[in-house]
Amino acid sequence: MAPEAPERERAVAFTLNGESVRCRAPVRTHLGDLLRDAFGLTGVHLGCEHGVCGACTVLVDGRAVRACLMLGVQADGTVVETVEGLTESGSIRDLQDAFHARNALQCGYCTPGMLVTAAELLAEGGVPERAAIRDAIAGNYCRCTGYHAIVDAIATTAEARHAAGRDAAE
Repeated sequence: MAPEAPERERAVAFTLNGESVRCRAPVRTHLGDLLRDAFGLTGVHLGCEHGVCGACTVLVDGRAVRACLMLGVQADGTVVETVEGLTESGSIRDLQDAFHARNALQCGYCTPGMLVTAAELLAEGGVPERAAIRDAIAGNYCRCTGYHAIVDAIATTAEARHAAGRDAAE
């Protein structure tokens, strides 16, 4: 009797940026490729494809995940948010404005991953120390800004949210 052929595709259903989606995904396709190819979400940048640079960071069930390290089929039943979804919802508008005001982006390649990582940190509420901000973004590489402006933008956003009583964790 011949061995069974390995499974090549699987049905996947998850919530993507607030919308229920379904697709068939090759079992060996990374989430980043699935999001870009099947859903056209090009804010998921694929840089190193080894989980080191952070350009592909998305939120899965509220936690920052490297989309190049997670298989698309593993997203089945989860809630996935990309920079496009966070932008569309308006939840990071103030953060994006702070990035612009502080010149915390140059070429922009790292920016989506930085914004998603910062969104996760800011969702914890409060005003994190600068060292905690640096710690949170330590897995996101930026070759252009030197990080100081990025830390400033995140700190400014946290302070403004706190002053306005918009702390997520409170």
